[in-house]
Amino acid sequence: MIAAGGASLTTTLLSRAPKDLLVDDTGRSGVERVLIADDHPLVRDGLRTVIAVAFDQADLFEASSVAEAIEIIERERDFDLVLLDLNMPDAQGFSGLVALRSRFPALPVVMVSAAVDGQVVGAAIANGAAGFIPKSLKRSQIVAAIQSILAGNIYVPEDFAPPAGATGEIEDIRRRLDTLTPQQRVVLGLVVAGKLNKQIAYELDVSMTTVKAHVSAILAKLNVYSRTQAVILANRIGFIPPQ
Repeated sequence: MIAAGGASLTTTLLSRAPKDLLVDDTGRSGVERVLIADDHPLVRDGLRTVIAVAFDQADLFEASSVAEAIEIIERERDFDLVLLDLNMPDAQGFSGLVALRSRFPALPVVMVSAAVDGQVVGAAIANGAAGFIPKSLKRSQIVAAIQSILAGNIYVPEDFAPPAGATGEIEDIRRRLDTLTPQQRVVLGLVVAGKLNKQIAYELDVSMTTVKAHVSAILAKLNVYSRTQAVILANRIGFIPPQ
């Protein structure tokens, strides 16, 4: 985890981001498409500056409302990441996050906000956010946070204290897994085993479309945004797939 800190986003990010913030030593980008959804043009410009340099092969898109973000995702498809401002003009509380997670369960949506209250962070994660990035973070910290999320982690500020009741997390995971159908549990077992969609389709003698539908349903029911997170949850409780 990385502690929040540094100057405000609109003043810090508009300066040129250092070129040593690439994903790896080869200069290859780990992300191809990012959507920045914020109603403030200066914030969008700041995030675009950082991401364009750190992930130099990425195609960047911008939206000023949740409705516009949904329209862009439905039109363009295949985004790797959405950075969503907490306070959007056409959303109340986490309704924008919930709308995106409901429509696109496999898409990582990261909340970006000037508010870093523990309850706000906890609520964002509880509503399915892939992470919570304060606008006060330095450029290098924002890049590190995005890299962590792309690696399958849920990012929160270092000084965030988990809310009371976190001890019931294991039982919550079990309850989510119990909502899976028998076929979905079989597919999840193959995902945990490291099988690709085409391998799962071959083993179960079904189409790729069917496998993708099962995987999307699994992600939605487990309230996670990636196969990696589904595997992490399954391993947390020692998930044993049906034989």
